[in-house]
Amino acid sequence: MHLLQPHLHSRRAFLQRAGQLTLAGTALPTALNLAALGEAAAATATDYKALVCVFLYGGNDYANTVVTYDPASYAQYAAVRGGVAEAGGGIALARADLERTLLKPHVALAEGRQFALHPAMTGLADLFNAGQAAVQLNVGPLVVPLTRAQFNSPDRKAYPLPPKLFSHNDQQSIWQSSSPEGSTVGWGGHLGDIALRSNTKSLFTCMSVTGNAVFLSGDTALQYQVSTGGAVRVRAATDGAVYGSPAVKNLLSALISEPSAHPLENEYVRVMQRSREAEGHVAAALAMSQAGATPLATEFPTNNPLADQLKMVARLIRGRDVLGAKRQVFLVSLGGFDLHDNLIAQQPVLMGRVSEAMAAFYRATVELGVAHNVTSFTASDFGRTLTSNGDGSDHGWGGHHLVVGGAVKGRTFYGAPPPVSVGNTGAPQDQWHVGQGRLLPSTSVDQYAATLARWFGVGPQEMSSILPNLRQFGPGAGRPDYPLDLGFLI
Repeated sequence: MHLLQPHLHSRRAFLQRAGQLTLAGTALPTALNLAALGEAAAATATDYKALVCVFLYGGNDYANTVVTYDPASYAQYAAVRGGVAEAGGGIALARADLERTLLKPHVALAEGRQFALHPAMTGLADLFNAGQAAVQLNVGPLVVPLTRAQFNSPDRKAYPLPPKLFSHNDQQSIWQSSSPEGSTVGWGGHLGDIALRSNTKSLFTCMSVTGNAVFLSGDTALQYQVSTGGAVRVRAATDGAVYGSPAVKNLLSALISEPSAHPLENEYVRVMQRSREAEGHVAAALAMSQAGATPLATEFPTNNPLADQLKMVARLIRGRDVLGAKRQVFLVSLGGFDLHDNLIAQQPVLMGRVSEAMAAFYRATVELGVAHNVTSFTASDFGRTLTSNGDGSDHGWGGHHLVVGGAVKGRTFYGAPPPVSVGNTGAPQDQWHVGQGRLLPSTSVDQYAATLARWFGVGPQEMSSILPNLRQFGPGAGRPDYPLDLGFLI
């Protein structure tokens, strides 16, 4: 559904893209393109805002993350997941274990529905109950709003589905770019290009701390990648010797720094020079973030790779004046969520890491005085089946996600709580399930992203260019039941 732009395939565009890829490596489009758009939309902004995408790779099990708790719904959940009454069992959590993480919203849900977070998620449960976190229920990729009957319809022209449902790589890409794996067009495009032309330090608008990613933006908008230890050094230009030889080091340094008459070689030199300058900026920002008598006091959990990434994000935010970007989006991630097996044994470690890391990061934003300027949110390939496959759950569609920050209108569930159902009984509650307890999303990823983008500074007129399916939702499309702003941010 993207518009083709043949002029971008010019020699100049090729050189620009080659430079981007050489410097940035890769990036994730949800995070990156929102950032580029935010920079473009707020190019003259004097305030600071950051989005932090916490991507849970593998497809997180929704039913044991935001767990139905009221007696009637819990009984159905336990029965479907192989449990015995309130004692749990199979892949059902025991109801007594959920008391500590029971979520207490400002306004009680209809029909007495209640939810708790996974027992390992005490930190995020506390943030929810204190008003700094919210739950967006049943989010997933949609091309158009769908009912179960429409999902089952053979008329795919009238009721198109997201391509390649239940495929890890494709659904990760669709969450991040609205297109399956192989997508080359993101949400930022030319607005990001404008930001980069007008502000050279917009290089630091898009920052990944998670390593390998896919760059899907515009002509010049790109990502800058760092590790949990800081900027990635151009070692050939900075080390005293390469392969033990100062001569090799000097030769390589010359190769990456001396101008050339060949346009591609000269472009490579320009990119390498920019990379070395960027490394210096990041090093200076991190030095500022740990300088002297005021190091970051917030304690982050150890033995937690997600916490290591979020600690680096906090340090970069602390050094934001050195980096010079008024709008930033950071990408962090945690893998291991493809739990077809050992769900009960392995998910507690994963959910504990997510909760501890995100709670510590929120405390760090409070310490830095930017809690109202930084919003973190979760995303994942897809939810999973409510039914058990014996020791885990299988690929699904919709899932529940958390949004954390001082600007979040917390202690609230957004979206409609889905009935507990396997989707094949013929009962009315099956309308939001497409078999095996897979959730048919009642909220699209485009709505979720648009809500974040609006807070970030993207104007209504720009939204459809970022989110190609958004025009199918909202009052303008005759679907006020699918609002363009979900309301979880001020």
